This record gives sequence, structure tokens and C-alpha cells, in this order.
Amino acid sequence: MTRPNPKARSVPRTLVGVALALCSGLLLACRSTPQSDPRYRPSENVLEVVAVLRRHVPDDTYRFEPARDFAGRNVYRASLIRLENLERVHADALRAGHMDGVIAFAKGRALERIRAFGLAAEHYRRAAELEEPLALEAQRSAAVCDALAEAAEVGHDPGRPPAADDPEPPRDEAGVIGSYELRMALLEALARDHGQDHYRAVIREEMERADVARARYFAASRRVLPDGNVRALGELQRVILRHRDSRNANRHLLELADLYADLASEYAEAHPPESMAFDPPAFQDLVDAASRLYEAVANQDGTPEKLEAARRLEAFLAFTLRVDRDRFSR
Repeated sequence: MTRPNPKARSVPRTLVGVALALCSGLLLACRSTPQSDPRYRPSENVLEVVAVLRRHVPDDTYRFEPARDFAGRNVYRASLIRLENLERVHADALRAGHMDGVIAFAKGRALERIRAFGLAAEHYRRAAELEEPLALEAQRSAAVCDALAEAAEVGHDPGRPPAADDPEPPRDEAGVIGSYELRMALLEALARDHGQDHYRAVIREEMERADVARARYFAASRRVLPDGNVRALGELQRVILRHRDSRNANRHLLELADLYADLASEYAEAHPPESMAFDPPAFQDLVDAASRLYEAVANQDGTPEKLEAARRLEAFLAFTLRVDRDRFSR
């Protein structure tokens, strides 16, 4: 039989009460102290950000969506923000400058994936000056980014704000096509030299943007160009065929479907359904083409364009029902 410890009996009950009270107070204090969300804390060190970037530098962002970090944001943009925050929060620790070259190189890797080619080239050149082991790769990357920046400025692009020193854009069809062909030639030369490294995906993305910009030029100018509707349809179909492996393939299909839907709407306005000028087979050809494209995208499960295509198809079919109500079959 175990005997009670006399020392335990000698502990005053008041001390036990005080200890319990202190423990309760500590628990309440811990519970009332808000815990910061780890998703929004600054990075602990440079290597943490560099490791994430190095993991995703080889990603094929032409075929697949860019990776997301634990907060659900684009990993390249998020890494750039974290590097800038780290420089600001840990400015005293980084004052010696031992990591400046690594940070500049990492920023270049992040910037080139968000199409800031000129700024990426500047950071690469700075890394080449500060970090000798990275100098050769940094100089090569700076040259590639300079070439990408040059190509991105060639060709008519309605979405690009003109700079003060930009030359007068070509106004005739031949000049516009020539500028797009020059842009594509610059990118194809880059693809031949860097088709086996991580710049392959970046270059293919730029080639896709050049083809899309060319197609959108013809779509926007179809009312003033000879055979403008046919040319616009042909250019959009060209984009689909050339970039069927792209992550934006469904977007290209939707853009072509929208053009067919616009042509159907314009035909119904120019030739009222109740008039003798309305040609049902011609109108039905446009309707069938738009409907097939919308259905092709709406039937693809797991894609972000699925719901968008279904809603556009629903609205387009509502328009065709209104036309069918007013037209007469021969």
C-alpha cells in the first residue's frame, strides 16, 4: 500500500489556488492574443523565396496555367512582392549587400514571367555586376529579355499604350501584316537559340500574343477591309490551329464563336427576318458555327471557360429564337 507523501501534505492550499489562478490567467491571455495568419507574414530569408522560384522556373506556362502559391496568387508575381517586402522589412540585416546579386537575379526570373522584360534585363545586368558565379547566366538572360522587349514593341497592338518616341504605325494592310511578320521573325530567331531551356515557354507565349494581336486587328477592321469578315474569321481560325496546345485554347474558341455570333446578329439587322431579303440557310450557317463552338467549350469539364461558354450559348440561342419567330420559311 502506497503511503501519502508528507511533503505533499505540507503544501499550503493557498499556493495551489494561486498556481491554478496563474495558469488560468495565462490560458486566457494566450486565448485572447490574436495569432497572425502565416500566409501574410514576411519571408524568413531570401533562400525561401529563391527556392520557390527555382522550383517553378522550368514550368511550361504556355501549356499550363502559372503555379499558385499557398495564398492562391501567381507564384511569380507573389515571389516578386515577397522579395520587395523582404528588402524593406529586413533592410538592416541586408545592409552589407552580400545578397544583393542573388535578389537581383531572382527578381529578373520573376519579372520575365510577368512580361516586364525591360525591367528584368536591368536586374540581370545588376546581378552580373554583383554576383560573379551568376554573371554568365545573368548576361545571357539579360540579352534574351532585351530581345523579347524589342519584339514586344513591334507590330500594331491596340492594347499597348503608345510611347512618345514610337514611330507612326502603319495604316495600310500590307504595312500592318509586315510589322506582325517582323515581330514573328524576331521571336522565331529567339526560339531557335533558346528552344531547349526555360525561355521556350516564354517565347511561345509571346508568339501566341503576336498571332492574337494580328487576328484582333483584322476583327476590328473587318468593316473597312475588303472581304473583312472572311479575313477576320480566317485569322482567328489560324490562331486556333497554331496554338491548339496553349492553355488559352478555349479562349481562342470563344473569341471565334463570338465573331460568328456577331455576324449572325449583324445579318439579322441588315436583313430583317420578316423581309424577302432574309436568307435562312445563310443565317443558319452562322448560327450553327457559333453554337458548335460554344458547345465545344461548354462540354469541357474542369475548365474555367465552361460556365462562361454555357451562358453565352444560352444568350445566343435566345436571340435565334426571336429571329425564328419573325422569319418565314419558303
